[in-house]
Amino acid sequence: MCVLAAGTATRFGDTKLVHNFRGRPLLQHALLAAQGTCEGQVTLVVGHDRESVTAASKGLSDHVVVNCGYQSGLGTSIAAGVHACRDGADAVIILLADQPLVTKEHLNVLIDSWSGGSTTIVASSYEGTLGPPILFPKNAFDALCELSGDTGARNILSDDDFKVRSIEFLPASLDIDTTEDLKNLDQD
Repeated sequence: MCVLAAGTATRFGDTKLVHNFRGRPLLQHALLAAQGTCEGQVTLVVGHDRESVTAASKGLSDHVVVNCGYQSGLGTSIAAGVHACRDGADAVIILLADQPLVTKEHLNVLIDSWSGGSTTIVASSYEGTLGPPILFPKNAFDALCELSGDTGARNILSDDDFKVRSIEFLPASLDIDTTEDLKNLDQD
């Protein structure tokens, strides 16, 4: 499991992952869901303000990977995380640290929905789109490790070499981009 927490949070204006959400740093919600599903196999990818983000994780990650190229975008964080956890793995789940409503139950549904095939991707779907958390099989690892820029893994999702299965999960559409997002979600 790779939890991506390297971004600059420019729209938030601060290191959003260390801000409290429902009694704990925002980052910890994703890490707790990840540990609830893949205990002992959670890799945290940090970059921007990595000391504060790592401290806010409170040891809930099993491995911390520093993405020195985080300013280039999400693709570099995916590449760094998958590179770090690909050995011995048949699949990897990519989870964004600013998706606090993702649950271990949803992550388990992704795993249970995976055929075990090396070409089957299982993605969350919400609001007519596919997105994280996403389970990628080992045949996607090379392509994931070559990602750069800010487009993420969209090209892999549309690659004819892979079959994509989607699991509807509207709460995954809620990520925190601004202080208003955090305030509004915390009031729900």
